[in-house]
Amino acid sequence: QVQLVESGGGLVQAGGSLRLSCAASGTIFTIDDMAWYRQAPGKERDVVAVVTKSSKTTYEDSVKGRFTISRENAKNTVYLQMNSLKPEDTAVYFCNAVIWRNVTWGRTRGTYWGQGTQVTVSS
Repeated sequence: QVQLVESGGGLVQAGGSLRLSCAASGTIFTIDDMAWYRQAPGKERDVVAVVTKSSKTTYEDSVKGRFTISRENAKNTVYLQMNSLKPEDTAVYFCNAVIWRNVTWGRTRGTYWGQGTQVTVSS
C-alpha cells in the first residue's frame, strides 16, 4: 500500500553533480524520518543522509559539504543533491522512509525502501 519510487541516477564524471528524487505514494498519513542509503559492490548498505520531519539533517562524514538532503512534505518527496562527486561515491542509492499509514483499525508505522538507483562516477 506504500511505494517509494526513486529517480535521477546515472553516469557522471568526477566533479560532476546529480540530483536524486524519491516520491512516496499510497495510503500515507504522515512521514517521519526520510533518508538515503547507498550500497557499493561487495559492501554493506550504509546511511548517507537523514532528514527529519522538521527538516533537521545529518550526514555521513565522507559526504559532508558535498551532498544536501531535503524534503517536500506536501509532495511526500525526499531529494539528494550530490555535488563534487567522486569515484568512491559509485553505488546503488536507496531511499528509506518511516511512514504512518491509515488502516481500518487505526494507524500503523513501518519502514519502507525504494528499489534503488545506480549512481556511477567515472574518474
